Amino acid sequence: MSLVSDLKYKYKIAPIHEKFIFVNIGIFAIIAIINAVFFLGTKQHLTFFAEYLALPESLSKILYRFWTIITYNFLHFGLRHLLGNMIALYYFGRIFLTFFSVKQFINYYFLGGIFAGLIFIASYNVFPALINENAILYGASASVFAILLGATTRSPNYELNLFGVFRLKLWVFATLYVISFIALIPLANTGGELAHLGGALLGYIYTKQLDKGHDIGKGFESIIARIMPLFERSTSKNLKTVYKDKSKVGGYTKGEFNEFNNQKKIDIILDKISKSGYESLSAEEKEFLFKAGK
Repeated sequence: MSLVSDLKYKYKIAPIHEKFIFVNIGIFAIIAIINAVFFLGTKQHLTFFAEYLALPESLSKILYRFWTIITYNFLHFGLRHLLGNMIALYYFGRIFLTFFSVKQFINYYFLGGIFAGLIFIASYNVFPALINENAILYGASASVFAILLGATTRSPNYELNLFGVFRLKLWVFATLYVISFIALIPLANTGGELAHLGGALLGYIYTKQLDKGHDIGKGFESIIARIMPLFERSTSKNLKTVYKDKSKVGGYTKGEFNEFNNQKKIDIILDKISKSGYESLSAEEKEFLFKAGK
């Protein structure tokens, strides 16, 4: 199997958060190659991507670069910036998908980025410290923090096992991040820190509304699938229909399932999510996972 075919196959079977990682890394690689070739041929730095894919602070520029409210979420120019965001997206995405569906992941990512972008633009046109300043916004950070805060709001007492050394509750971890954003506002990257807070706020609000029975992003993932089919859920007409036995969990009968300790139950449910998605869980399994997260 060729490298390209292998990558296509891995992308096709990857869970949604890994698909987003694939796309972010792919865009970074393409831009890096184009920039390198342009520099070698002209001895100049190419500014096209920063000008036309990053989000500008100017309201007048936004009018004819409206697509940047979406494209900036996938734009990285430094390897450290990219790796930091992708590592966070991988781990936070896994936690998020424990409690939410694939469609909701797409909504949180894009709506978090859009809301953060609007906060960024508003900040440079409202706050005296930023008015008349020139800036651009790029990177997936705001979307990543929308996902983190979304999961934290749903299950604040979920425990992270950091480096296998110590455990930290998710709400403590998220709170430390938010405090750091606020602390950095006067120091550097003011617009970026405000955008981070905007993404985090969207994640919090979205989950609170879901808990009340209101999905503020309902149907948005369908729009994204039309605009960006890379994120459309894979379907195949040739797949055989399998009718699941709802009396079983991960291949075990309910009686057998109840004999396992809590960690084993969680492992079985997570395995089921990875194979069939969160929506395949029964109400009992969802309730157990929610309680386990607390």
